[in-house]
Amino acid sequence: MFKFTAKALACALSLTIAGMAQAAEPIVIKFSHVVAEHTPKGQGAALFKKLAEERLGDKVKVEVYPNSSLFGDGKEMEALLLGDVQLIAPSLAKFEQYTKQVQVFDLPFLFKDMAALDRFQQSPPGQALLKSMEDKNITGLGYWHNGLKQLSANKPLREPKDARGLKFRVQASAVLEEQFKAVRANPRKMSFAEVYQGLQTGVVNGAENPYSNIYSQKMHEVQKYITESNHGVLDYMLITNTTFWKSLPEDVRSELDKIIVEVTAEVNKQANALNEGDKQRILDAKTTEIITLTPEQRGMWRDAMKPVWAKFEDEIGADLIKAADAANQ
Repeated sequence: MFKFTAKALACALSLTIAGMAQAAEPIVIKFSHVVAEHTPKGQGAALFKKLAEERLGDKVKVEVYPNSSLFGDGKEMEALLLGDVQLIAPSLAKFEQYTKQVQVFDLPFLFKDMAALDRFQQSPPGQALLKSMEDKNITGLGYWHNGLKQLSANKPLREPKDARGLKFRVQASAVLEEQFKAVRANPRKMSFAEVYQGLQTGVVNGAENPYSNIYSQKMHEVQKYITESNHGVLDYMLITNTTFWKSLPEDVRSELDKIIVEVTAEVNKQANALNEGDKQRILDAKTTEIITLTPEQRGMWRDAMKPVWAKFEDEIGADLIKAADAANQ
């Protein structure tokens, strides 16, 4: 009887120690993204890792996978929903199958500058969009800036007619497809990791990106012209799996929320500086001519593309478009 009790106690003690060891295991947070490490998103992911591990010690371990090294932009959303990654920051253009409202960010010439975009994102309608997909198991944690988009091509684009017949790489976004159809160009869906090769081989003739993406992916080496159109925004929504986020211990989740607020502010502060720096680096490389549009030329582009707003008004919501447009005041 004593031997049995001692054995049982030893077994129970062993299980308790094992349980304590298991409880002490850090929560692994895999952060996958598709861009280079020195881009705004890449820097944001690295800063999140640094602060989370500094402030939460052994409670969390953050693994960052840049440059599509874990999942490409066509697979990362599925991976998040399956729990294979815990954080991703897709372009806002990637959410149309989960909520049509987020398409508001793809509308061409909607925001006159990044300050207007900030005002809308911080407004009640903008903040509500972060929680608009929780029924799909997606929780938005914040908006991360990349920057205003420029048009690149192997011919100069000064007026909308110059884009006719050209094949432009687009993300999987109905709004962006219609944007190029509005100027009689041909949109081609293509993953971000394939864009350089697509431009190099002529599968596509042009693209739209902020300067930081153009430079980090070396697109300026295979594009002779960049038109500084500032026609749209390329921003990201930092998202997590809702079930995973709600399962975190309250103290861990609370601290991560604070870190995300801090990281978001830093990413958005640095994005403009990085784009300006990369614009200068492109100029210094002397591979590409940057075309500055006159106010009249930019007005022509805006007039050609603005009818896209009406096409998506029913899906996005007239009130939401009106709220976004009001942020320009």
